[in-house]
Amino acid sequence: MKRSYGFIAALALLLAGSSCKEQPVELPTAILSSFSFCGKSTSVNSVPVNVPLEGVYMDFEFTKPLDIDAFDPSLLLVSGCSSELFAFSVTGEDRRTLHVGTVAPLPAFSRISLRLCAGKKLGVNLPDELIFSFTTEYDPSDKFPRISRDELFEKVQKAAFLYFWDYAHPVSGLARERKGSGDTVTSGGSGFALMTIPVAIERGWISREEGLAHCLKVLDFLKDKSERFHGAWSHWLDGNSGKAIAFSTYDDGGDLVETAFMIQGILTLRQYFSHSDEDEIRLRALATELWEGVEWSWYRRDGENQLYWHWSPNVEWKMNMPIRGWNEALIVYVLAASSPTYPIDKSVYDEGWANGGALRNGRNFFGVTLPLGQDYGGPMFFAHYSFLGLDPRHLKDAYADYWEQNCAHAFINWKYCAGKPANCYSESCWGLTASDYSKGYTASSPTNDRGTIAPTAALASYPYLPEQSAAAMEYFYYVLGDRLWGEYGFHDAFSLRDRWFADSYIAIDQGPIVIMMENARTGLLWDNFMRDSDVQAGLSKLGFSRE
Repeated sequence: MKRSYGFIAALALLLAGSSCKEQPVELPTAILSSFSFCGKSTSVNSVPVNVPLEGVYMDFEFTKPLDIDAFDPSLLLVSGCSSELFAFSVTGEDRRTLHVGTVAPLPAFSRISLRLCAGKKLGVNLPDELIFSFTTEYDPSDKFPRISRDELFEKVQKAAFLYFWDYAHPVSGLARERKGSGDTVTSGGSGFALMTIPVAIERGWISREEGLAHCLKVLDFLKDKSERFHGAWSHWLDGNSGKAIAFSTYDDGGDLVETAFMIQGILTLRQYFSHSDEDEIRLRALATELWEGVEWSWYRRDGENQLYWHWSPNVEWKMNMPIRGWNEALIVYVLAASSPTYPIDKSVYDEGWANGGALRNGRNFFGVTLPLGQDYGGPMFFAHYSFLGLDPRHLKDAYADYWEQNCAHAFINWKYCAGKPANCYSESCWGLTASDYSKGYTASSPTNDRGTIAPTAALASYPYLPEQSAAAMEYFYYVLGDRLWGEYGFHDAFSLRDRWFADSYIAIDQGPIVIMMENARTGLLWDNFMRDSDVQAGLSKLGFSRE
């Protein structure tokens, strides 16, 4: 017959620095022979995560029979919750197993530790102290009332848009790099910001006149004040003066990739604002002037058959970064080929970007073939940044079908996360891309997994995996929303494994949420960008087809 006792709550506070009491009795030595947690054999040194709040139990099996009457509850200490939530008993025909189980729900999102002191207890001598820890799951209940999926979809889009509208730099109208970055604005993120304006107009969040005025403010600033380097903008600019701000030691001049993201937005506006009134005509003229001023071919560095990412008047080509695929920069080569003033030839695309075909992959991951790039696809922004305007539907060239590429990439990212419960990922909690994480900033992917999910990864994949993206959106909002949702929608990233939530918002993560969700719904940005006659000519030059 087994007997069960509750722990003494006050003694839970003894975990740190408490001394274990010894019983002056000669007893047989018992060594831990096995340990199981919730019915699964594991190591006592493991730290399970995402543990349910109820029905938790563990079994410590020893080499000698135990005596329940000789157990001192003060020698089994608990931290992270009240010890009264647990009870213990001795089980098994041979009476060698100490069973510890919950008698009430555990606190959510908590690290809980149990410490069994060494010494004479349970009728045996335990030579080793045993400490076992686990982390409970995030409270799985809804934090906000349920609304329709369409309502939530637009709520998420609009909140992310407001980062660019309410938090735009007051002088330039450009997008601040991140919440709290002051006068530091981002060129690429501002290109994304411009692309959110047509969405806001079409959704009725702002009027066409308001959106047009804002865009004119931005384009006027870019024309009259922003510093350019052979037509390219720096990664960061001062939102007051337009002067370049160094992104790193040698990255203090032109950034051709960030410039391409800006131009992608500018050309989208040139198509969207197509009316015949004076202000829309002026916007199109400004857009054309800015577009035609980028010296794409100059970034070949002395005529090489590849483009380079950076050039600085102070250190010239010292960054020495050729733009080669597969990554986020396909749009650079498309625009460079499309330029009516400083174009590149197809050979630059084939030898530079495609590296003679070396960008191909062709291997199978989780049952799907990945046409291009690194194994498992890399961070999800590869499938987003170039394709905010560049429509991958039916888009093909000598190297890939780009719809197939991006759908495969998204599926692999989702499937990888769905198979990683140890990181607290699931089919509804997925998305690895560049974002903040608990120790800084990183480009997360299946091959660089820091245990961190960025909502932009799943949300901006809506065109490729609509059901999986919708499930993620609902999980992020309803279950995690009390910590993850804020004034501009979802914060940048979180790690349930590490019990960490960012409080940041970053422009290059906010933009794709608005844009790609709209592309999934209406194709608005795809349709406008792809209408541009210069872009059409460039795609044709590079051998792209849309069949």
